[in-house]
Amino acid sequence: MKILLVDDEATILETIEQKLRKEGFSVFTAASAEEGMRLYKQVRPDLIVLDVMLPNRSGFDLCRAIRKESHTPIIFLSARGSESDRLLGLELGADDYVVKPFNLGELAARVKAVLRRARGETPLEIAESGDLRVDPRTHMVTIGEEEIEMAPKEFALLYFMVRNSGKVFTRDQLLDRVWGQDAFVTSRTVDVHVRWLRSRLEADPSNPKRLLTVRGVGYKFAG
Repeated sequence: MKILLVDDEATILETIEQKLRKEGFSVFTAASAEEGMRLYKQVRPDLIVLDVMLPNRSGFDLCRAIRKESHTPIIFLSARGSESDRLLGLELGADDYVVKPFNLGELAARVKAVLRRARGETPLEIAESGDLRVDPRTHMVTIGEEEIEMAPKEFALLYFMVRNSGKVFTRDQLLDRVWGQDAFVTSRTVDVHVRWLRSRLEADPSNPKRLLTVRGVGYKFAG
C-alpha cells in the first residue's frame, strides 16, 4: 500500500520513511503542502501522514483541499498537542492525530489501524430515519431534498447512530465504534461532534428531536 508523508523536517521524513518501508509500505515524501498536493494527485496514496506546521500553507489547508475530492485516510503529526488543535484536525476530516515527539512503533501501529478501519469500517447499506437518508456509497446525507455537507467523522458518527436507532451508547462506546481504540481523542470529542451534528440536522439544536442526550449515560438517535 502507498503512504504519502508530508513534513518539512528532513530527519522526521527520513526516519518515518525507513520505518514504514520496513513495515512493507511504498512511501512517497514531500516537504511542503504544494509538493504534497502534487504527489497526492500523482500517486493517489492509500493514506497520508501530514504535518500541521508546513511552510507557506499549513497541513490543515492541505487537508481541506484533499477533503474536497476524496476521503483518503489522513493522520496528522504535530507539535501542537492542545485539545483545540486535535479537535480542529478531526473536524477537518483527519482519522487520527499524533503529537510530536512520538514513538515510531506507535505511529506504524496507528497507520495500520487506520488502514484497517478504512478498508472495512462502512457497510454499503443506506441508513434512513423518517426524511433523513444517510448513504455511505456516495457519502451523502439528505433531509428531504436538502443535501447536508459533513466531515468524515461527523458522517461516520451519524451513520452509526442512525443504523442503531433507539439504542443508547456511552461516550466510550462511541469512541470505540466510530473513532477506534487507537485514535487520539477524548470523550469531549463525542460531545463536540454531537453538537456539530445537531447544528446541521435539528430545526432547533438547543431542543433536539433526533440526536438525544440520555442523562448520565450518553446519546441515542430517536428513529
